[in-house]
Amino acid sequence: MSRPSEVEYRDKIIRKVFAEVGNNCYIEPPFHANWGCNMHVGNNFYSNFNLTVVDDADIYIGDSVMIAPNVVIATGTHPICPKLREKWYQYNLPVHIGNRVWIGAGTIILPGVTIGDDSVIGVGSVVTKNIPSGVVAVGNPCRVLREINEHDYEYYHKDRKIGFPVDK
Repeated sequence: MSRPSEVEYRDKIIRKVFAEVGNNCYIEPPFHANWGCNMHVGNNFYSNFNLTVVDDADIYIGDSVMIAPNVVIATGTHPICPKLREKWYQYNLPVHIGNRVWIGAGTIILPGVTIGDDSVIGVGSVVTKNIPSGVVAVGNPCRVLREINEHDYEYYHKDRKIGFPVDK
């Protein structure tokens, strides 16, 4: 347990537990992990509360990734065959999340998925397949809605202008 002001203490804990941690990494508690030692997190990482990772295999998270509340990233899964499940068989597939990705609240990312750089995963999505770079993807199952385009570099929300130039 830690207080919000104990940023250095929290940083020390994740550096001790995670496989890799970049600079400027902040995870809002509570955080839940099977192991923690299979987490690879880049620079400038932010996760809001209730991030749950089933890290029976490696989870790779790139630089400048933002994760909203109540997200689940799972690497462990079970066979469809009931006879194998009866014996508690499990297999694990790594998850890869690229750089500058934003994952919306309540998203579930399934084993073996890769999310490309610069993509946005919409609120409540269930990511069952790979998502390419530079897209907005939403839904259950998560599908590409559109590519990130010029409009997104001029407006931060619908018709609300950013008000200053943004480099691409």
